[in-house]
Amino acid sequence: MYEIIINIYALCVAVASRFNDKVRKMWRGEHEAFRLLRDKVQPGAKYVWFHAASLGEFEQGRPIIERLRQQHPEYKILLTFFSPSGYEVRKNYQGADIICYLPLDTWRNARRFLNLVHPCQAFFIKYEFWWNYLHILKRRGVPVYSVSSIFRPNQVFFRWYGRRYSDVLRCFTRFFVQNETSRQLLAQLGITNVDITGDTRFDRVLQIKQQAKHLPLVEAFSQQHKVFVAGSSWPPDEDIFISFFNRHPDWKLIIAPHVIGEDHLKQILSKLQGRAVRYTEASETSAREARCMIIDCFGLLSSIYGYGHVAYVGGGFGVGIHNVLEAAVWNVPVIFGPNNQRFQEAQDLLASGGGKQISDYAGFEHIMCAYMADDALRVADGAKAGDYVRSKAGSTDKIIASI
Repeated sequence: MYEIIINIYALCVAVASRFNDKVRKMWRGEHEAFRLLRDKVQPGAKYVWFHAASLGEFEQGRPIIERLRQQHPEYKILLTFFSPSGYEVRKNYQGADIICYLPLDTWRNARRFLNLVHPCQAFFIKYEFWWNYLHILKRRGVPVYSVSSIFRPNQVFFRWYGRRYSDVLRCFTRFFVQNETSRQLLAQLGITNVDITGDTRFDRVLQIKQQAKHLPLVEAFSQQHKVFVAGSSWPPDEDIFISFFNRHPDWKLIIAPHVIGEDHLKQILSKLQGRAVRYTEASETSAREARCMIIDCFGLLSSIYGYGHVAYVGGGFGVGIHNVLEAAVWNVPVIFGPNNQRFQEAQDLLASGGGKQISDYAGFEHIMCAYMADDALRVADGAKAGDYVRSKAGSTDKIIASI
């Protein structure tokens, strides 16, 4: 049944690739992966394979990749992605020897892929459970690890109709899970090769903070002002915080939208009152004079949070919030929308007091007015956010020690 579903999915992808640029990149990338592997795999070399679905999962695996590369340079690193949003951003990442898409999980593709690479170890990040790849790896005696994985009762493995598919979990040598709930759920299936090591993203955001970029334009913009940084925002998010800051010109506003497209940028500009400047068009003078700076390029947000006094992380009025840890690590309070229940770090931030949930404009206004009136409250909540991140660090050390 799994093979039938995968082949139907492959057919749908092939059809969709004719109409969607993102799907087209994935479809072509999967087909080009075999050629790339034939050209680049060095015979006799020992490859450690890391697979991440997308960019977020890559960031979870990255601390392990870099630690392994530092401590064991004799190994080569193969990094694969499923989604273009991961591959297209990190295809030139210097920490891996080979980077490519992972071909769809048919039995033929999996055998062909593994025959080319012959990995000596494999790491699947968070939610990656590919039936054919994992069963062949197990049959060949290759150690396989699930990193920063998290399990919930509503996942297919724990439903009556998914018990057959749950056999894929028995292909792993060890699970490095984020919490006790995950350990207990796996135990219900008789799986006990589990360590609770937490989430490697905490190590990663601390590393990112240490490597933060100095941004003269942002520094000029923020001088002698309180700054609100909105990261990975969507239109429903922007409708709320732009309306508020149009009425409160004493703070400055930085918007780093999730979608950087001309239509979206023009939409943001149409909502703003007061002078706004795009980052790529700014000078230090224009930045200093602007009330709002729009970040119209990628790769800066994690550093920009360091210039903020309060942060907002978007996505909570859609499919789910984006990375709250990149903001929290800077000791600032983090505000986000209501769709955050599936994100443990958001729930923990709420419990610590370093995170604040809003459902509408009134909720946002209440929180921001409190921070504007009481600077000590803002600083204290920011400290709670930073303390939370630091308290969860160390997952990478535990995983490396275990393997």
